Amino acid sequence: MPLPSFQRAVLDWFDRYGRHDLPWQRPRTPYRVWISEVMLQQTQVATVIGYFDRFMRRFPDLPALAAADVDEVLALWSGLGYYRRARNLHRTARIVAEHHAGELPADLDALAGLPGIGRSTAGAILSLGFECRAAILDGNVRRVLARHYGIEGWPGEAKVEKELWRLSEELTPKERTADYNQAMMDLGATICVRGSPGCGACPLALTCIARREGRQDELPTPRRTRPIPVRSTYLLLMVDPNRRVRLQKRPPAGVWPGLWSFPEFDELDRLTAWCALHGIHCRRIERLPPRRHTFSHFHLDYTPVVARCDARRDGVDESGQSLWHPLAAEGELGIPTPIRRLLNELEKLI
Repeated sequence: MPLPSFQRAVLDWFDRYGRHDLPWQRPRTPYRVWISEVMLQQTQVATVIGYFDRFMRRFPDLPALAAADVDEVLALWSGLGYYRRARNLHRTARIVAEHHAGELPADLDALAGLPGIGRSTAGAILSLGFECRAAILDGNVRRVLARHYGIEGWPGEAKVEKELWRLSEELTPKERTADYNQAMMDLGATICVRGSPGCGACPLALTCIARREGRQDELPTPRRTRPIPVRSTYLLLMVDPNRRVRLQKRPPAGVWPGLWSFPEFDELDRLTAWCALHGIHCRRIERLPPRRHTFSHFHLDYTPVVARCDARRDGVDESGQSLWHPLAAEGELGIPTPIRRLLNELEKLI
């Protein structure tokens, strides 16, 4: 039975212009699809490729990931951001190792019930990894469908999301499902992009409502934005005579959960008082220029304060939540990108 025109146009385009040699496609296993899909959430393909390759070298299969310490997983994730994704990967790996004999289940509800795997990611694992018919609705697919069918409203609203899922389920073919889903993601990522879409190269241009009405910039309807709040803090960059810096492990919830960062203070006086309380004598304190890091829900304005000091203790404290870390050490800890930049800057200053 011939495919309807929409699916046929998408698959014909994919055969000629789609991406067929991404690292997670060689080979395309459920495990590799899962890791890539999680990494690709809120992250571009070009950025993910290097991280994926390094991750696979260290954790080539699910049992290897389940057996690892979460700190090692976070260290390999460092720089990708949205670190809860990495923690959920590790949690899911251990759940699957314990309850599913180390193999991701080929069931939509079972997959979607695992940490960090929603309905769309589960659909991608099933279709791309298991060759099952399953629909997806990631950000790229939402954009293609919203524009092509002229769907009004922010896609995150329940009513709009329900309609987009209905369309995705209806359009997903029984044959070549994996290629179709990959094609829809590729189309949204390379042609039907957010700004200045390449409508002239789109296989769906002739039937696209947004193109016909000149509304490509309006659809999908953007979310109403609110002013992003700003938080301010001081980061204490303590360096001892052995060129080691003091790092603290952040709590499992909040900003940079479970990663290693510098001691943080909301006032400069509290910073100096903390040093005195811990018996750390600082011979010289220097403030570096303030800078800003933007999270999804707030701006963080932080001022690094370099303190050259005499360390009285070595190694990790009793709780395992702080340590003196060699400046030149690389890749041993999960460290956020802004903190890694400060470490590199500090190494040149000291």
